Amino acid sequence: MTLRRMDNVLINVENLEAVEAFFGELGMLVEGRTTVEGPWAGKVIGLDNVRADITMMKTPDGHGRVELSKFHTPPAVRAEPENAPANTLGMRRSMFAVENLDGVVERLPRHGAELLDQIAQYENHTRLCFMRGPEGILIGLAEELQ
Repeated sequence: MTLRRMDNVLINVENLEAVEAFFGELGMLVEGRTTVEGPWAGKVIGLDNVRADITMMKTPDGHGRVELSKFHTPPAVRAEPENAPANTLGMRRSMFAVENLDGVVERLPRHGAELLDQIAQYENHTRLCFMRGPEGILIGLAEELQ
């Protein structure tokens, strides 16, 4: 086996501060911030004249990471309609295990999030929902029932 772990998920954003605050309210912690630019960065991602601000955030247990990237050059492009539905092809959402699902769903709208429909319960062991955050970011939230 060559795979050791999934290190992070990248999300390109326009408003880095708003998305960082959204994931911070979810409980993620800023691990670091930097700016990347120059020929080496372009060679990695296949673009010329790259300059981007990056915030790396991690889950409290340190096992999951989200990389937020704001491109200054070249400018970011939108690849799909804003607020695309959950059945749109491609990476659609990141799922997070949470405690106190109702509290999380209540707090996230202050950071531009909205509940897609409702909190649902799967049998007797999980409550879950999807929320759309700033810039159309789609997340899943799941709470294990005791």
